[in-house]
Amino acid sequence: MTTNKRERRRLWGARWLAILLAAALVAAACGDDGDDEEAEEATTTTEATTTSAAEEEDDDEPEEPAAPFEGRTIKFWSTETQPERLEATQAIIARFTEATGAQVELTAADENQLPELMLVNAASATLPDVVFHPIDFTTGWAAQGLLEVEAAAAVIETLGADTFSAGAIDLVTVDGQAAAVPSDGWGQLLLYRTDLFDAAGLDAPDTFDKIEAAADALHDPGNNLVGFTASTDPAAVFTQQTFEHVALANGCELTDGTNITLDSDNCVEAIEFFTTMINDYSVQGLQDVVTTRATYFAGEAAMIIWSPFILDEMAGLRDAATPACDECADNPTFLAENSGIVPSFSGPSGSPAQYGQVSAMGIGAGADVEVAQAFIEFWLSDGYVDWLAVAPEGKLPMRRGNADDPTVYLEGWKTLETGVDRKAKLADFYGAEIIDTLVAGTDGFSRWGFTQGEGELVGSLYTTLVVPEGLGDALAGTSAANAAATMQSRAEEEKELLSSDDG
Repeated sequence: MTTNKRERRRLWGARWLAILLAAALVAAACGDDGDDEEAEEATTTTEATTTSAAEEEDDDEPEEPAAPFEGRTIKFWSTETQPERLEATQAIIARFTEATGAQVELTAADENQLPELMLVNAASATLPDVVFHPIDFTTGWAAQGLLEVEAAAAVIETLGADTFSAGAIDLVTVDGQAAAVPSDGWGQLLLYRTDLFDAAGLDAPDTFDKIEAAADALHDPGNNLVGFTASTDPAAVFTQQTFEHVALANGCELTDGTNITLDSDNCVEAIEFFTTMINDYSVQGLQDVVTTRATYFAGEAAMIIWSPFILDEMAGLRDAATPACDECADNPTFLAENSGIVPSFSGPSGSPAQYGQVSAMGIGAGADVEVAQAFIEFWLSDGYVDWLAVAPEGKLPMRRGNADDPTVYLEGWKTLETGVDRKAKLADFYGAEIIDTLVAGTDGFSRWGFTQGEGELVGSLYTTLVVPEGLGDALAGTSAANAAATMQSRAEEEKELLSSDDG
């Protein structure tokens, strides 16, 4: 992308001047003395390709200080392990090194192993200076003292809190302060067949009542059409994510900040709605991330709850998952052209809500804070649209713009092409209105437990599958009240275990 030189000078000018005036006080670079052997044994490190110094600006540009962090090295861990994403990351790092002189050692860390790796490296004082991670870990790490919370909050203040998605900021906030810097994310979606809805005179399914009414009107299994499909596999995190979207819409929360509340009336009502939709209006048998998509792609479901990663596939841009409806034989983009999206919907006891997953940049305890902050600022400005380009359908910008242009990154994201075997812009298939709706939904991102300071408990529940297994009981005939009581009891046990571990 084209570098925004005004913003670069605004963000970095004051910082560079201060560094030049106080060079004698600058601490030695972090992680370049060979003391991190334990961390290297636990992870696979790829040192990024870098260049030595920033090129001079054009003659008509004011001269900027060169290489303010020359000789300093930071460690950057990322859960993005796919080769093409590592390549994109290294390209951004190379540009950062060229602009600042700082070296960045890149480590690709498996998301499932990341919590353990952070604890192991904390014990040996070899935490990464910057760690790209899902917000599922942010609250717990902040509570354990693994993050430089104030340093991350300062980055958001420097960049401008109002340039970020409000929902994303809320999800990384711990005790009133942002503990990490939101980068990108996605929100769960309810997709529906607009052609079927229009033909039946149905409203967009943005409430429980409208969802059930549409399912009842369109459910016709004798003609290979069900009203609704969603994940029910009790062994799948995707089922948790799907139900959490439904639960949040009905005001069902994991906790009130003190006590677990999964047995509340709101949660019982959400379980009843979910089991009704599955048992009365869906396909028979276990459903998961693959089968639900296959049902919708075959043209055999009127509604589906899925992530936005379905969007490029539904447009026929990925050979491994392509639409197979009758109409799709002549028009591969038929489903994309005849599907609407509802990011947020509401239940009778709640208000519009959307399950959101956000990735963030955290600053590790003991980091070289100045370089770490500069790297995150660079990532979310000069390198930002290049990063979003690796998967535009699932990397919605959590930072919309900057002080000079409040929508520059959002507009840049809209121009990006997505897809695997073929490339195209999402707007080519879904139109500007749907794309704007997709992005606007990020301001309403919500999750269980995070804003109540229970992120560590959330991670535990995802690992133990308390909620999907409870839903499995309800779908098998257990009353919603009893299923909620079981979830409540098991969640309380998990919280108690975490408390005893902390002690």
